[in-house]
Amino acid sequence: MQRFDSDGVSLAYLDLAPTVEGTSAEPVVLVHGFASSHAVNWINTQWSKTLTHAGYRVVLLDNRGHGQSQKLYDPDAYSSQIMAEDVRRLMDHLAIERADVMGYSMGARISAHLALAHPDRLRSLLLGGLGIHLVEGVGLPLGIADAMEAPSLADLTDPMQRMFRAFAENTGSDLRALAACIRGSRQTLSVGEVGAIAVPTLVCVGTKDDVSGSGPELAALIPGAESFDIEGRDHNLAVGDKSHKQAVLAFLSRRA
Repeated sequence: MQRFDSDGVSLAYLDLAPTVEGTSAEPVVLVHGFASSHAVNWINTQWSKTLTHAGYRVVLLDNRGHGQSQKLYDPDAYSSQIMAEDVRRLMDHLAIERADVMGYSMGARISAHLALAHPDRLRSLLLGGLGIHLVEGVGLPLGIADAMEAPSLADLTDPMQRMFRAFAENTGSDLRALAACIRGSRQTLSVGEVGAIAVPTLVCVGTKDDVSGSGPELAALIPGAESFDIEGRDHNLAVGDKSHKQAVLAFLSRRA
């Protein structure tokens, strides 16, 4: 992976060229979710392959506190606005004027803040694994931070706490950094702010996702937004679902 400096924080990223010759190589920036990484969210699920094979240039970063990027332990370092600026600085670093930006779960929250702060930099916004909780919720429960700090997985009984702790351990994450991230990245957008998102938007949420909130309800608040139900998938399985990929490719082919 390559690295760049985002206002004093060292972040890791990949910049993948399309595998199809003669395409326009329009850039798609992918922003992963909590306790994940560019590899877990986008490479292992075949998203990077799907998009590069469709002719897109794919840019993937490890968010601060995640993957191969620098670990920070102050919750104030993890606001959604700050993490959105990390994405914007990566685009600046790569001289990308405009891109389709796709985020999943926490990455969708970051991407939505980016769309509001820098609408001129987005060709479109693709929100996966985040519905109306962008407005009505403040991210994952604070108990997830407690789960990261528990002595072991065996000490936890709450199913959601156990799920995220097990996932974090499986991805080899820095648990203390993740606890800080949960505590710091709890920013919602108001109904008015969501209504001010002015780029083509697609919202994709699994029909068995009990984390994200309703996708159609969020899409209804964003002018012109589309919604896609990922049938039969929960929060963890929806991201790599084949129908999710097909919906995104179809949206990208027709967006302005």
